[in-house]
Amino acid sequence: MGSTNGFSNWVDAHEADFDPSLPPPFKMAEIRSAIPNHCWVKDPWRSLSYVARDVVVVAGLVAMAVYFNSWLFWPVYWAAQGTMFWALFVLGHDCGHGSFSDNSLLNSVVGHVLHSSILVPYHGWRISHRSHHNNHGNVEKDETWVPLPEKLYRKLDYSTKFLRYKIPFPMFAYPMYLWYRSPGKTGSHFNPYSDLFRPNERKQIIFVMWLDFVTYLHHHGHENKLPWYRGKEWSYLRGGLTTVDRDYGWFNNIHHDIGTHVIHHLFPQIPHYHLIEATRAAKPVLGKYYREAQKSGPVPIHLLKELVKSMKEDHYVSDNGDVVYYQTDSKLFAPIIKDD
Repeated sequence: MGSTNGFSNWVDAHEADFDPSLPPPFKMAEIRSAIPNHCWVKDPWRSLSYVARDVVVVAGLVAMAVYFNSWLFWPVYWAAQGTMFWALFVLGHDCGHGSFSDNSLLNSVVGHVLHSSILVPYHGWRISHRSHHNNHGNVEKDETWVPLPEKLYRKLDYSTKFLRYKIPFPMFAYPMYLWYRSPGKTGSHFNPYSDLFRPNERKQIIFVMWLDFVTYLHHHGHENKLPWYRGKEWSYLRGGLTTVDRDYGWFNNIHHDIGTHVIHHLFPQIPHYHLIEATRAAKPVLGKYYREAQKSGPVPIHLLKELVKSMKEDHYVSDNGDVVYYQTDSKLFAPIIKDD
């Protein structure tokens, strides 16, 4: 097994007998066989019914905003409509995975319409998101929320580090990612000739816009540090097991159960409306490699605390080792003491 860095510093004392970086004793086939056959069935009419539901709610919110037309109501509208726009994003996301239906043309049309309506880069995002799924948990190849190697982190100036990890600034960084990708990577979602895309995909990149938020907490912020991999230590299964399920309270249904993220990452072909059942069926196979989501109240306020905590602690990973964990730059948010 490749070398690890700082594991003894990160694992909670109550979990010291379990190392999540060890190769799991089960295979993908065992997880797949535990999931009922009907969970793999894609019903286009059921998928379209969710589209209709969300569009009706979006239109209703617009009508309410026009009717009230008050600065007292507008903040409520922004929050409610932003919530619904994320619901539209999730359905377009399903189209990109092909879990919306078995008809590729229907997936492409619905996905492009939904994502374009909220200024999301459907084809560009779909392709880069495919890379994220194919390489999840891989320090060298993952596309989204990939940790910075220590050497690259140390090269960043203080202001860049501060803006990268100080809430709320990271939540507004996605347009920059679309232009420049993550630090250490080249290319752009706007450039058809970027190394993100294959030659036969270039025509699809014309319609790229931008997205302002992605699900950071599905890959960060667990109470125990989770591993990232390099080289031969990485596998599709081990990488997928580093993702985290989240409970969003009332928003679970609104956002099409996107919080059931572990099984989604392992099997993105499963429609969102089967993910809860598929997760329940797979849990006995996953054992301790599945981390139960903390139960939420109606509004997932606890996740804000976990987000802030992660931003304060998860800064970079070691340049060495095939199994690595996030480390903390203790000086980043330390008070600046000026010399007299």
